[in-house]
Amino acid sequence: MSEVDNRTAGADRLRRSLHFVPGANEKMLNKSLATAADSLVLDLEDAVTPENKGSARQTVTEWLKAVDFGNKERTVRMNPLHSPWGREDLTVTMQHPPDAYLVPKVSTLEELNEIDRTITALEHEYGHPSGQVGLLLVATETPIGALNISTFSQCSRVIGLSWGAEDLSAALGAPRNRRPNGEYLEPYKYCRTQTLLCAAAANLQPIDTVFVDINNPQALQEDCQEAAWMGFTGKITIHPNQIDAVNAAFTPSVDELDYAQRLLEAFAVEQAAGRMAFAFEGQMVDVPHLSRAQRLLERAAKIKALAVS
Repeated sequence: MSEVDNRTAGADRLRRSLHFVPGANEKMLNKSLATAADSLVLDLEDAVTPENKGSARQTVTEWLKAVDFGNKERTVRMNPLHSPWGREDLTVTMQHPPDAYLVPKVSTLEELNEIDRTITALEHEYGHPSGQVGLLLVATETPIGALNISTFSQCSRVIGLSWGAEDLSAALGAPRNRRPNGEYLEPYKYCRTQTLLCAAAANLQPIDTVFVDINNPQALQEDCQEAAWMGFTGKITIHPNQIDAVNAAFTPSVDELDYAQRLLEAFAVEQAAGRMAFAFEGQMVDVPHLSRAQRLLERAAKIKALAVS
């Protein structure tokens, strides 16, 4: 049995856009439900002031109970486990479990194992099926987390890895995380790359971080395109206007799908003749090209199924 077979349910769910809904803001929730976001992240952390944590937590719990999210994934961004609010976030919201928790400021595997144990106990206490709630991690918001990211997949509830540049730059005391031309500085390039590699090595979904310049759609498109080229499968969004651009960047184009289909047909012919490396439309192709084409078509089928569900 492969490692991915032991993962919590939802590990292979489509997550092109994971959209933040500010904590307990019903107007924002209603607007988000009408978008094309694949996942809605109900935020109990940075979007909620300390004095409103309790009321926001209760409101989000009521949403999980009563609101029809359609085919959108229901994710809750909890507060860090060892903050004054993290454990209570789990205790209250697990009354009506989300599909996943987005866990911020992760530092160690033991934190994740503790969250896993807590959720397992709450599943039993509330009479919910076990193993249905996944963990999506913002895995590089602390320097320790950035160094430990390769260990996080050892927790079987972890189904996806993202990374964070804003909190990390604050932790480093850095005044900025990008060069004037928009290129990430070296520590953040490292975190982006490590997130991608560690996710791929463990068959987890790699999810790119937020793009904070909400008034620069061209730069957003370029950022998304680069992430998609690297191998990320989705991106976190912080403004509704970002969702369609993000979805488009992580959706195979018609030309890409046509090429992939032609390539699969060519492989069928060549393989029957005993060849797995051959010239195709001006370039040499072999097994990695076949695997990439198959994954592209599988992803397109998943997007099509979501659209008609």
